[in-house]
Amino acid sequence: MFRSTLLIAASFAIASPTHAWGPIGHRITGAIADENLSGVARANVRLILGAEDLAEAATWPDDMKSEQAEFWQKTASPWHYVTVKAGNAYQASDAPPEGDAMTALVKFTAKLSDPKASAESKRLALRFIVHIIGDLHQPLHAGGGNDRGGNDFKVIWFGRSTNLHSVWDTAMIEHRSLSYSEYARWLARSMKPEQIISWSSANPAMWLSESIALRKAIYPADTSISWDYAYQHRPELDDRLKRGGVRIAGYLNGLFADAPPLPQPTNRK
Repeated sequence: MFRSTLLIAASFAIASPTHAWGPIGHRITGAIADENLSGVARANVRLILGAEDLAEAATWPDDMKSEQAEFWQKTASPWHYVTVKAGNAYQASDAPPEGDAMTALVKFTAKLSDPKASAESKRLALRFIVHIIGDLHQPLHAGGGNDRGGNDFKVIWFGRSTNLHSVWDTAMIEHRSLSYSEYARWLARSMKPEQIISWSSANPAMWLSESIALRKAIYPADTSISWDYAYQHRPELDDRLKRGGVRIAGYLNGLFADAPPLPQPTNRK
């Protein structure tokens, strides 16, 4: 069932140059995901990552952007975003030859499901899956192809020159003056059980349709923004972080539920 959903979603793949949630945003989604893992998924994550939790894994693909290897400077660069130039849906033909977040999600899901994959490649795949699902919930990661996902849309945020993408990546999150763990706990306390159940569906096409719709509603008419903009859009920001975290967990729960059982240790006397 899970793999069928993924194959359907893969036909919706997308692309637009942006970065990602900032480190706090990614850690928030990872921390929420950690709290919603099934027992089987939690054991598999521990087997792959060791002592590293999902909050730490969530930032790793961004942390590695400073690595000078071609893989990080060129190959992996397009895997953090998608571009939807028209309408509210994505066509598979829109994915560029170098790939995007959707094609990378499919690729790394297959790698994580491969029983022959090495421990190192599974670790890479899991870290990217956690990161990419977070990225797909940032509305400006489903850009329209005209302003690099809001990076070229200049704004004044509380008197400081920046751009709309940066406001959503980091500025509105940091404006709360909370650590990632405090923020994650605040959000977790506000989630209702029925919301967690509803949001746990592993449907990347749906996640993107939500991000696209929100992206079209967050460009301000007045580019000098502060308290009013933050107050208006804070509930939407928090909602995307909550859904992103729950969906990371839901995706991994489904993926590891379909995985073959791990070999049992041999009893030796």
